[in-house]
Amino acid sequence: MIAKIVRASAVLCLFAIAGCSTAPTAPAPSSGTSLYQSQSAPGATLDRQAAADMVSELRRGRGLAPVALDPALNRMAEEQAQAMARSDKLSHATSAGGPLKQRIARSGYRNGGMWENIGAGHDTLADAFTGWRSSPPHLKNMLQPNAERMGIAVARAPGSRFEVFWALVLADPNDPRPREVAQAPQPPAGQPAPAAPLPGGLMAGNGEPR
Repeated sequence: MIAKIVRASAVLCLFAIAGCSTAPTAPAPSSGTSLYQSQSAPGATLDRQAAADMVSELRRGRGLAPVALDPALNRMAEEQAQAMARSDKLSHATSAGGPLKQRIARSGYRNGGMWENIGAGHDTLADAFTGWRSSPPHLKNMLQPNAERMGIAVARAPGSRFEVFWALVLADPNDPRPREVAQAPQPPAGQPAPAAPLPGGLMAGNGEPR
């Protein structure tokens, strides 16, 4: 039997978070079976859109905008879930993946805030979502007002303590910091600056007319 475990694993980049409370309730059944598909079964597939729909419905109920799936965040979630599965450890900072701040920098994803939920031992998407919604720190992450994008992944680890590892990443894609402008390389001291082209086949600076 797969162990059920939820850890208060709320991580934030750029903003501070606090807990909140809600009563745990299971998500309503969908028209398909994807929410209840066993992710520990060989060949199981994760319905990411169903996950985004559940998070969006939760947010709409609190007057917040829905979230959309982001391929870059899906990749980040996949890397984290696989890193936890390889190490058989529920952690935001595995030796295989590193802490969230490093993973954000490595991905190059510009953001105004990023939040991560992780879980282990939940056999279905419905179980994982209910576990996060029942945990105040995880719930707060899913209800971040500025979150607009999300990615989610699950990794199987047969024979491990938990067998299934989950990662959910939410982000505000609106980075308030200005983009860095690449500076032209400067010539060594004592050498003239490279000539800049002008219309009509002329050269400025130390260049000569053609």
